[in-house]
Amino acid sequence: MSKIFFTDLDGTLLNDAKEISPGNQRAVNLALQQGHRIVIATGRPLASAIIQAERLGLIREGCFVIAFNGGEIYDVFRKQVLYRNSLSRELATSVFEEAHQLGIYIQTFSDKEVLAEKECPQLHDYVRRTLQPFRIVSSVFDALEEDPCKLLAIEEHHHDVIVQFQQELLQKYGDILDCYFSNDAYLEIVPAGVTKGDAVLRLCEYLDIPVENTVAAGDAPNDVEMIRAAQIGAVMCNAFPGVKQYADYITLADNNHDGAAEIISKFILGSLN
Repeated sequence: MSKIFFTDLDGTLLNDAKEISPGNQRAVNLALQQGHRIVIATGRPLASAIIQAERLGLIREGCFVIAFNGGEIYDVFRKQVLYRNSLSRELATSVFEEAHQLGIYIQTFSDKEVLAEKECPQLHDYVRRTLQPFRIVSSVFDALEEDPCKLLAIEEHHHDVIVQFQQELLQKYGDILDCYFSNDAYLEIVPAGVTKGDAVLRLCEYLDIPVENTVAAGDAPNDVEMIRAAQIGAVMCNAFPGVKQYADYITLADNNHDGAAEIISKFILGSLN
């Protein structure tokens, strides 16, 4: 029986230079050759995740993308959206206004670009890292052609301020949205119930693959639900504080030294009957 490998990008499959090592690339290629599936599971928007999949050669049969922390599932080979969940534009507008009141930078995403209401270093750093174009708009409500899958608040210098923002959002809108950190500076704001873990279960059901045949790898708080959902939840040794407690397996090698290949070799390769 083939297996399915769900992997985070930053800090997991990619090294600190945002590149895939030759060792990780060989392991991924061999897994696909054996008939296993590879799924990029990321907080990045779908457009950015597809660009990354193309750079990694993960556009073949058996390759999928989970984007927006589970808000969208995409079959890269068939170029087909399998699932999408979104926030209303009205809610997005309200969250933007509250972020602005606290002096927190916030952005959202169309199907092709980052949308922001002001230009700043946080925006430029994000688009440089994710290879995304951006557009400055006077109103996200007017600029969005469809409801967005995710909002992203960024505060690099005052973590207590963005934690306060998170608490206020959950208190006010906790029945319709959720928010969690992908790193200390990035607060991911998504529809209630959207997680990478939920997407793992949805994709397994769609592909008729038992959850018992799943392996997941991650390093950050937004990976926790995916790690818990998979049969084997592997955590990188370079993971953020608190994430390792959810691991079935912790790598010996970090993301700069073929840690993802270690997971693939141990739990995926050679597992076909």
